[in-house]
Amino acid sequence: MSRIGRMPITVPAGVEVKNDNNCITVKGPKGELTKQFSTELGIEIADGAVTVTRPSDDKKHRSLHGLTRTLIANMVEGVTNGFSKTLEIEGVGYRAAKSGNKITLNLGFSHPVVFEETASIKLDVPQPNRIVVSGIDKQAVGQFAAEIREKRPPEPYKGKGIRYAGEHIIRKEGKAGKGKK
Repeated sequence: MSRIGRMPITVPAGVEVKNDNNCITVKGPKGELTKQFSTELGIEIADGAVTVTRPSDDKKHRSLHGLTRTLIANMVEGVTNGFSKTLEIEGVGYRAAKSGNKITLNLGFSHPVVFEETASIKLDVPQPNRIVVSGIDKQAVGQFAAEIREKRPPEPYKGKGIRYAGEHIIRKEGKAGKGKK
């Protein structure tokens, strides 16, 4: 039995979870999320907790068991607290600025790079070298942050570029000079 899949998900006060033929809808103070899960698994909501059960020890059922439980737990967490990812910009002249619902990034290109907030993703620039991506869907927040990072990933020689907060960049030594004979 999956250790993760076996654990019940406690539903906090103010959060409503509905199950319609394994189409889970979670409604909370920050918003509402809906996701369709495999109909082979059993999802029960009782006594303020959600439990996921599997019909057999089939490899497919075992792999879906823990995944389904984690995705539902992330939905509950998202509508109560939300998720956020912080990106740091490193480099001379590299900066971000927010105007309205858009952020403009100067990343050493001949043109500025512009990202616009979506309905589910909010962007914030507390400092010119820091971007905070937040929302209620963990996957969407991570994907949006990855798309921003993709515009100028950190390079290994000087460490310039966009990195996640706390990410460690493995630095390389530069080209060796000519030795004296």
